[in-house]
Amino acid sequence: MRRKISAAIIGLGVACVSVFSTGSASGHGYTDSPTSRQVFCSKGTVQNCGAIQWEPQSVEGPKGFPSRGPADGTICAGGNSRFAELDDPRAGQWPSTKVTAGQSLGFRWKLTARHATTDFRYYLTNGNYQPTRPLTRADLNTQPFLTVPYNGRVPDATVTHQGTLPAGRTGKQMVVAVWTIADTGNAFYACSDVQF
Repeated sequence: MRRKISAAIIGLGVACVSVFSTGSASGHGYTDSPTSRQVFCSKGTVQNCGAIQWEPQSVEGPKGFPSRGPADGTICAGGNSRFAELDDPRAGQWPSTKVTAGQSLGFRWKLTARHATTDFRYYLTNGNYQPTRPLTRADLNTQPFLTVPYNGRVPDATVTHQGTLPAGRTGKQMVVAVWTIADTGNAFYACSDVQF
């Protein structure tokens, strides 16, 4: 009997170590400038956000955006149904960061677990975008306005990329930031509502 209990305890210990080491090995991160939807949820600025309020760093989905990756209507949640509240347009009432067309702007990521990185890419919505509808690829310029290559390097815990917002934009738009991981099949997604 004592051997069975000892074996069970050892087995449970091995399982726990496996779970914790797997979780800490994966990369996690989010943008906090301009403020992303997951940050507004985690700070309580926006209510009824579900699990994302405790895990703003966990919006992970398939990489290859925009040709692959999350399906239309699930982009802000990275295709992850656990965080579907991020794709809810909330009648266009998400808080937004005030910006000016053509301005230089810092895009800051907080990386709670750093990971070998292919690149960071930033996309902006186009004239088709309606903030009252879930985001689709047809609403985006599919060429990023800023790409920061990393070529497999591991970024610092906080990284800021300076970029120039496209000219000629007005009204409420959205920036989609994508952190592509080099050695997994995934990327991290963050949507920031902006007001030109």
